Amino acid sequence: QVQLVESGGGLVQPGGSLRLSCAASGFTFRNYDMSWYRQVTGKERELVAGISSSGAWPNYADSVKGRFTVSRDNTKNTMYLQMRSLTPEDTAVYYCNVVLFRTNYWGQGTQVTVSS
Repeated sequence: QVQLVESGGGLVQPGGSLRLSCAASGFTFRNYDMSWYRQVTGKERELVAGISSSGAWPNYADSVKGRFTVSRDNTKNTMYLQMRSLTPEDTAVYYCNVVLFRTNYWGQGTQVTVSS
């Protein structure tokens, strides 16, 4: 079955960096676009970044452009999100996502907290 497992979250000071990972299994990873979303309690989940199946076409929400970098390693079935210059507004649970046959699959999420 499809599994997405996020890791790498934690507590970081403003201005700091974190790298999130999403390990995928149960489908042919290299054939599918992937995405990172985030959600703050009480708010809707928002798209942070996406990446094409080959990795050639990343895209970003305006709020993270220039600070976050999405990448993937199709030999390891893993997607990454490198986050720099973090601010308290980046505090959220981060989820990876894939859409297979019109069905959304989500990981369990990883908490990122930016605080001094």
